[in-house]
Amino acid sequence: MIRIDPVNNTLELGNEGEDYAVSYLEQAGYAILCRNYRYRKAEIDILARQGSSLVVVEVKTRTGGFYEALTDSIPKAKIRRLVEATHHFICESGLGLEVRFDIIQIVRAPAGYRLIHLEDAFYFF
Repeated sequence: MIRIDPVNNTLELGNEGEDYAVSYLEQAGYAILCRNYRYRKAEIDILARQGSSLVVVEVKTRTGGFYEALTDSIPKAKIRRLVEATHHFICESGLGLEVRFDIIQIVRAPAGYRLIHLEDAFYFF
C-alpha cells in the first residue's frame, strides 16, 4: 500500500500553483523579482514588478470544494506580516516603487487550471 503524505502533497500543490502563477504573470508582462521571500515569520509567494509598481502576490491553490471569498482568504495577522516583509524587501533592495497587494487563486481540476487574479486585494493602511 502506498502512503500519501498530506504535508508533501500540500507543499507540491502550492509549488505547482506558484509555478503556474509565475508563468501567468510573466506572460502578462510582469517581471518576477523574487519567489518565496522570507522575513521573520512571513513568506511572500511572489514579488514582481509591473511598470512603476512592486506587486506582492499571495497565491492560493485549491483542488476543489468550497472556497471562501478571495478577500477573506488572508487573515489580518498574515496581512500584517506580509506588509512587514514587504517593507523589509523594499529597504533591502532600495526599490522606490508604489506597492500593490494581489491575490491569485488557482483551482486545479482534471480539465486543467482556472486562475483568478484579484489586483489591489487589500490595503495595508
